[in-house]
This record gives sequence, structure tokens and C-alpha cells, in this order.
Amino acid sequence: MAGRKRGRKPKSDPLSPAADIPTSTSPHIDDDVVFSVSNVELIDPPPSTSRPRRGRPRKILKLPENSNPQNGKTLKKATRLVIDKPNGVGVGVASLEGTTVNNADVARVVPAMDAVVKVFCVHTEPNYSLPWQRKRQYSSSSSGFVIKGRRVLTNAHSVEHYTQVKLKKRGSDTKYVATVLAIGTECDIALLAVDDDEFWEGVSAVEFGDLPALQDAVTVVGYPIGGDTISVTSGVVSRIEILSYVHGSTELLGLQIDAAINSGNSGGPAFNDKGNCVGIAFQSLKHEDVENIGYVIPTPVIMHFIQDYEKNGAYTGFPILGVEWQKMENPDLRLSMGMKPDQKGVRIRRIDPTAPESMLLMPSDVLLSFDGVDIANDGTVPFRHGERIGFSYLVSQKYSGDSAAVKVLRRNSEILNFKIKLATQMRLVPAHNKGRPPSYYIVAGFVFTTVSVPYLRSEYGKDYEYEAPVKLLDKLLHEFRQSPDEQIVVVSQVLVADINIGYEEIVNTQVLAFNGKPVKNLKSLASMVENCNDEFLKLDLEYQQVVVLQTKTAKSATSDILTTHCIPSAMSEDLRM
Repeated sequence: MAGRKRGRKPKSDPLSPAADIPTSTSPHIDDDVVFSVSNVELIDPPPSTSRPRRGRPRKILKLPENSNPQNGKTLKKATRLVIDKPNGVGVGVASLEGTTVNNADVARVVPAMDAVVKVFCVHTEPNYSLPWQRKRQYSSSSSGFVIKGRRVLTNAHSVEHYTQVKLKKRGSDTKYVATVLAIGTECDIALLAVDDDEFWEGVSAVEFGDLPALQDAVTVVGYPIGGDTISVTSGVVSRIEILSYVHGSTELLGLQIDAAINSGNSGGPAFNDKGNCVGIAFQSLKHEDVENIGYVIPTPVIMHFIQDYEKNGAYTGFPILGVEWQKMENPDLRLSMGMKPDQKGVRIRRIDPTAPESMLLMPSDVLLSFDGVDIANDGTVPFRHGERIGFSYLVSQKYSGDSAAVKVLRRNSEILNFKIKLATQMRLVPAHNKGRPPSYYIVAGFVFTTVSVPYLRSEYGKDYEYEAPVKLLDKLLHEFRQSPDEQIVVVSQVLVADINIGYEEIVNTQVLAFNGKPVKNLKSLASMVENCNDEFLKLDLEYQQVVVLQTKTAKSATSDILTTHCIPSAMSEDLRM
């Protein structure tokens, strides 16, 4: 047998019909071997200088005449697919050895990064503890992206309490002043616009994609901390469920991804493999036991916000079903409620007195279905193949003022069908003041204000859920409004003066009544005090405390106290209207 010649094997033309990819004696294809198919190039990795591997020969790929490596051909080598874009930029995606290459599955389109902008905002927050003034202004930066209609989307918390908002495009040194069109507090989305035509030159709008599936690849683009230029992180969708939106204090559909989302990423788009936007980065989970858990606002929530604005000219919010419910997983509970073996649903515990549902539904009704979709005993409904989700998702798909059909089972085994009108939630202790300054009223050094989540956070810090008085927390978590204009009025503090000696330690205590009349809200309290002709001002407070002041002395002393503490007015502007 003749001896084998040493040296490299001569190259052959890979495009010829008879050409094969080099045999297993050459473990890698040369760098200059390129297969051109349409606008997709199959580029092999550079050659290796290592010795040929021993053992079983590697299977090879043969390309017959007019073959297309995109259409389901099996590759036995690690390859890169490069997609040529109009601007000459491409992106490569590795395919695993022995997998089937399909253009729809493997080829990834470069996201429209030029549509991603940096958002600069100057904030001036109200001082809820001293409601007649504001805090020192501060600035922040975040991300946003351009959508159709010459508009820009970002997060609501990125422009909360804004004084000025400016945008800067990628690769530009100019900042453009933006106008805030709408802020969706619950869904944490804000809509911006720029009047300067120069801003829109060379910028293409982002296209929205469908809700991704689990394990779908996502790419988050934005301007996080750690640098000034654009940043790209990638990961996969690891969970789809109803999430708690921290900024809005509500629960809506959300995506959990394992791509890094850091401060400054807020408002940036999350793209899929096709280059379409599938969500907005908005929050992440920071804990010592977890890492790389980020959350994205999905397209159904985004489109709800945009269509709500386009339909009403303003953001009206996400409606809720104004009930609290209980799971019916216990068989004895279902039996006692008169449910048949094939019936499923949830038991209504309480109903918001101010909600439209209070006119039709009753406590202990069993909610069987919502808009024709059966509700399971654990409160879930079918979502997609092999997935279930909380039935509040169905409610959140509606708009404020829409109607929905509900089926309930009453105690006497009677099935009733109702058509209810949905409305946004009105909490006794609101989660936000929606950009309005806090209300206050001062008399004889007593500072009265209303309780809200921002107020509790201002008084007790971020751990207000543990530090605030128990009775205020109970009203925050469990109590409903009895009327649409009901508020929790408290004595925030007492500005020390001779007239209020002995009352200095009263802090954050609810006012229940004034001169024997219940205090409904802060405006009614201010009106009763201002129009009081009795000899004394008597305040009934929580914990059976009583405050008594002479009417004439109290009113005359108020002016001097305001001057001493440099307070411009005894009441906020909204109480004068």
C-alpha cells in the first residue's frame, strides 16, 4: 500500500455540485469557505491548528446541487448564520452540532437599536410630611423607545413628578425636550412626544410582536448604569404569570426573564429573535438568594395602555372586579355551598361598596365564570396550551366602562347571570396621588392631611408596612371606601405653640369626628372648622383621644403659627375650590 503524502489537502470549490465539506481528517473548514444563499451567509469558524482528533469519524454534511442550508438541512458542524441588513450590519448565531438549522428558528434579526433613546428627567417630589413644600429636585436617566405616531414609550416611574424631560438619540450629542402625554401609574408606562422635527429624522419606529412563549430568546436594550453608551443583554423567557407591579401597587400580566435588568434599563425595549418588541423592562428582583431575575411588561399590557389613550385622549386605567374572593379547593366547602361535582368557581368574600358589582353580587356567591370562561377552584383560567393564569387577567383585558358577563351560584343552588359594568379601583388609602400635590389644612398648629402610600413611605420609610401604626395599616390592606369621596384624615403633627400645650405628642392619629359630626374627608373637616361658631373646637381622635380648643383663640393663633414656620397658607389650593 502506497504511503500517504504529507501536507495540507488541496482546497476544492465548495459551490461545485460535487464538492463536499472536507472529510474528518480536517476537523474544521477553512475560514474562506463561504456558502451564499439569498441574503443569509453560512460562515464557518476559523481553522484550528490542533491535531486531528482520534476515534469515530465525524459525520459530514454534503450539499447537493441547488441545496439550501436554511431549509431544514442538518449541520454536523458548529456554524454561524449572518443576516445582512440594509445598513451592512449583521448578527451571528451559533447553531449546536447535530441540530437542524431553520431560518425561522435560528436566524436572529438585529434589533432596531436606533429607536432606543436615553431619557433624562428632573424630578421634584412633593414633601408629604411637610405638604406645603416640595423636596429638593434631583435628576435621573433611563431608557425609552420610539413607536408609531411620533411617540416614545418609557416607564411611568422614570418620569414621576417630572419637572423637565429630555431625550437623546443613539449617537447624538443633542438632547430634545419632550412632552409627557400620559402616565399609566398602574401599568408603569408613560407616553412622550417631541415637537422638534429634527429628533425624528432617521428614526424608525419599533414594531411590536406577539406574547412570547417560555424559553423564547429575548434581548433587552437600554442605557443602564456602568456606562454612557447603549447596552445589550440577552436571556430567555422563564415565566409568564400575573405579577405584582411595584410602582403601580397592582397585579397585571408580566414576563420574567433571566437577562440582566439594572438601574437605567427601565423603559427600554425587550426584543425577540425577529427584532420585534415583546415588552418593556421595568423592574428586577434583588435578593441575596436570587440572581438575574428581571421583569418585563408584555405587549398585551402595552397595547392596552396605548389603545386606552387613543380611545379616550387620556389614560383611564385598568378596571378591576371589585370583590375579594376565596379559593374553593376544599370539597366540604364546595358541598356546603351547594356546588355540584362538575361545578367549579371561587367564593366571593367581600364586595367593594363603591364598585358597580355591589348592586348585583352578594357575599358568599360563587363566581363560576367571567365572560364565558370557566373559573377553576383555585381562581385560574386556561391561558395557553399547558398553561393557566389567574382570572384577573381576563378583567385586565377590559377597559374602564366596559361590560362583562358573569355567572354566579347563589346559596340556594340558583345559577344567575349578570352583566356588570367594570370600573377602576378606588382605594381608601390610595397607592398614588397621580401627580397631584398632597392636601393639607392647618388650624392652631394642628396639621391635618390625608393618608396615602406615599405619605406612609415619607413618614416611616420603605419599611412602612412594618413601622406604621397597625390601625392605619389595617385600613390600607383591608378596608373599602364606603363612599367615593371618603378619606382617612389624620393629625400629621402639631406645630408647637402656646395654644396647643399638652397636645405636642399627637402624631399620625386619625380624626374621627369634629364637634360630634363624622369627618368624611379633609375638605369637609376644613369646611366645618372654618364655619364653626361654637365656643370650642372639639376633635375626636383614634384611641379615644380628645382635643379641645377655644374657637376664637385657635383661629387667631393660626396666622402667627404660619408666619413662624414660613407656611404660605393654612390650606392647600384644592381645598379652596
